[in-house]
Amino acid sequence: MNSKPGGKAGILLVDDDQIILDSLGGFLELEGYDVTIASSIAKAINCLKASHFNLVMTDVSMPTSDGFELLRYVRANHKEIVVILVTGYGTIEAAVEAIKLGAYDYLTKPIIDDDVRLAVQRALQQQQLLAENRHLKQALSDRYSFRNIVGQDYRMAKVFDLIDAVADSRTTVLITGESGTGKSMIARAIHSRSPRAAGPFVEVACGALTETLLESELFGHVRGAFTHAVTDKMGKFAAADKGTIFLDEVATASPQLQVKLLRVLQERQFEPVGSNDTQNSDVRVILATNHNLRTEVSAGRFREDLYYRINVVNIELPHLRERIGDICLLAEHFLTKYLDGSNRRIEGFAPETIELMQRYSWPGNVRELENCVERAVVLCRKSIIAPDDLPPSVLQGLSAPAGALSASPSGVTLAKALEGPEQQVILSRLQANNGNRQATADDLGINRTTLYKKMKKFGML
Repeated sequence: MNSKPGGKAGILLVDDDQIILDSLGGFLELEGYDVTIASSIAKAINCLKASHFNLVMTDVSMPTSDGFELLRYVRANHKEIVVILVTGYGTIEAAVEAIKLGAYDYLTKPIIDDDVRLAVQRALQQQQLLAENRHLKQALSDRYSFRNIVGQDYRMAKVFDLIDAVADSRTTVLITGESGTGKSMIARAIHSRSPRAAGPFVEVACGALTETLLESELFGHVRGAFTHAVTDKMGKFAAADKGTIFLDEVATASPQLQVKLLRVLQERQFEPVGSNDTQNSDVRVILATNHNLRTEVSAGRFREDLYYRINVVNIELPHLRERIGDICLLAEHFLTKYLDGSNRRIEGFAPETIELMQRYSWPGNVRELENCVERAVVLCRKSIIAPDDLPPSVLQGLSAPAGALSASPSGVTLAKALEGPEQQVILSRLQANNGNRQATADDLGINRTTLYKKMKKFGML
């Protein structure tokens, strides 16, 4: 709970009756709260501007303005503060209005000590929950912000631009790329930067469920819809109302389910399994796949009309092997992540370790690299992560020239043994970039001067 210096929760007490201010203020101070009093709405607003409070308790009937005005001011300018209204003329209508405007509670005079004590305790608990909720949302926003989607490669810069361009719309987004490239992270980044960020983000792995279960998972079902459907169940589309639903591995959806997906995307409506009641869907849909949907359409496994409906904006994530310059950045990022909270003292990666990681093809992409770094942090017993801290799959899964490492005669230094594979990598990237040295240097994560020196060393000029 946020509180004033000394650990006491701050309460602003507002009433035009000095006797009430003195008596109620004294009672709250005896209860252990830091109490500030104000005899008018204007003075209360000045107090709110000058100091921090956890709770405002205000009388409704005031000479020049009422407690509802102060409630509106607090809700507009100090959303973290909870408000309790007090009145001598309580009505059900006024109480309902107070709650609608955002008051936590509505008390009527004469005030009983036990009622005040309980109302304040509950209100401050609510204030603490609101604060924790804000912190959690901020933590999630930070986690899925661009700061945690690491990449300086121009391909990733294009991805960031697309995220910013589509985030504030309701447009359906299709994210494509190999497994492990971070499709879920991108979907969450779009959600966290959108006007729906305060709403739910619901993720569904379509490939993990059978056809019947997936339909029920997405749209819900009513009791008796099928065997074991003993109660009604809310589906993910209903749970994601006012938020975002992320459908991963959408290419695995059955033809029947594809028809329902097309309808919910076009008409924003669906029926739970076993029900004839149509429900509306106010949901932003993001989909992902590691399949080539054009090929799936040509093969008749994916509906052409659904393909064109979901392919409004396509964000294609590059393979990690195409982002050689980002491998070092990502490795350092994951190293910081897994060192945080551990008792390990690791300063970084040995240069030859980075070189090995940059030559590996990373079939599992960023996810595999993260697992690799986590393993290295656990196994490393020195201050620097060495090549032998890497998984065997990385050391053994290099290209053919790199396989010569294990066959190198004894006495050959690592730097010398790496020259052959290094030359092959440079040649490969030069060919891929049609001889463009700047593009090749960017791909390799080195500057153009370093590339020139290496090409000269290997007799490539």
